[in-house]
Amino acid sequence: MSKKEEFREVLEKGYTYKGDSILLGAAMLEGEALTGSLIKAPLKTLNRHGLIAGATGTGKTKTLQNIAERLSEKGVPVLLMDVKGDLSGLTQAAGGHPKIDERHNMIGTPWEGRAYPCELLTISEQEGTRMRATISEFGPVLLSKILELNDTQSGIVSIVFKYCDDEKLPLLDIKDFRKVLQYISNEGKDDIEKDYGRVSSASVGAIMRSLIRIEEQGADLFFGERSFEVDDLMRKDKDGLGYINILRLDDIQNKPQLFSTFMLCLLAEIYNKLPEQGDSDKPELVIFIDEAHLIFEEATKALLDQIETIVKLIRSKGVGLFFVTQNPTDIPEDVLAQLGMKIQHALRAFTAKDRKAIKLTAENYPITEFYETDELLTKLGIGEAIVSVLNEKGIPTPLAHTLLTAPSSRMDVITEKEKKEVMRASDIMEKYNESIDRESAYEILLEKIEKEEEIAKKEAEKEAKTTSSSRRSTRKEKSTLEKIANSSVTRTIVRELTRGILGVLGVKRR
Repeated sequence: MSKKEEFREVLEKGYTYKGDSILLGAAMLEGEALTGSLIKAPLKTLNRHGLIAGATGTGKTKTLQNIAERLSEKGVPVLLMDVKGDLSGLTQAAGGHPKIDERHNMIGTPWEGRAYPCELLTISEQEGTRMRATISEFGPVLLSKILELNDTQSGIVSIVFKYCDDEKLPLLDIKDFRKVLQYISNEGKDDIEKDYGRVSSASVGAIMRSLIRIEEQGADLFFGERSFEVDDLMRKDKDGLGYINILRLDDIQNKPQLFSTFMLCLLAEIYNKLPEQGDSDKPELVIFIDEAHLIFEEATKALLDQIETIVKLIRSKGVGLFFVTQNPTDIPEDVLAQLGMKIQHALRAFTAKDRKAIKLTAENYPITEFYETDELLTKLGIGEAIVSVLNEKGIPTPLAHTLLTAPSSRMDVITEKEKKEVMRASDIMEKYNESIDRESAYEILLEKIEKEEEIAKKEAEKEAKTTSSSRRSTRKEKSTLEKIANSSVTRTIVRELTRGILGVLGVKRR
């Protein structure tokens, strides 16, 4: 048996499943595609998370696009973090190309251009269906982590949330949160400290400064109403295709804290809203986080712990997370260990540090007798990758150098006109782009403070009137006494009394 025949046999055993699967491409050996030796991923294991890694220009984004298409065709909704702004082509069918036909002839499967149902989302000033969350939904623990607060400051945030719950104050946006902080450290300080504990002015000031920092990154656009509902990420079109929700983030690449804030809030909301489902035939939702290093490289230890916890737990809700980045070392080891599917594009060995990173990357893959993995990593062509997935029993499949399929949708950005057409066709944009500013903590506390000031003003006016009246009465009495004292009658009486007294005294002296 030749080496190719032996490898085909290994692949046949490793990549044959009873349930449904998605196609990734065809295996390669010694630089040639093994036509018909198809590399697939079981649909039921895609909630075990994944990694798509590789140097710039090696085809990571097209791999992401390709997997999103296959999931949509299986009725699985997808959420894509479009950090570079090049995924909008999913809304349009590709026009085809001789190179695509040549690639698919080598793979052994037909290719057809196709558009997919998409929703363009935004959390910034870009056009699209706006995604928001309220401060209340974010919660005190997560908010404290994002603001990078210490234990004392986090305690004050918990007091704010407890006070708002007790007083039925809706805590919706940043101005609400700031107003409550101002109130508990000024007008309401005595009542707060009596019922909830001491509130340090210095700690409140530190929290205020942290709020300004995330506001400068655009968090004021994200916090507020109307809150985005998780169910609207889980839609299918009339043909049963899962919606591909494209979150446009190309204007916040230099705002990693806002990106991290949004991701944590979204994942926490999805985790809280979706029921436990255990093992199922396919995931409920798959999320692709492009440029994943933006989340991790400036994250605090507390933030990383929160991400790791959610990654470990959210798969039980039927949600898969795929991290897309240049190098697997961009992902913390505890997160990397949770990723079942790994698609590794080429890496570049320009320095000793690069070569060391490649050796470490090769060690993350199953051992194989058919490839020198560390060498292969530097020789992969564009649209080729080393692939390892979990089979239906959760066991890693044999490592396969894979010629990946081409996306069916356009591999380029859409025009402004096409973008407008996609947004006009949206069923939910009008619902979420409506401006809502209902009465909340800011307005309620402002009204309360104004009433207290009005009462205090009236009491001060009343006291001033009473004082003024008392003064007038005193002056009047004094004036009357002076008039009486200065009258001729009074003077006569006083003179006669004086004479009588002096006369008596004179008699005694004699």
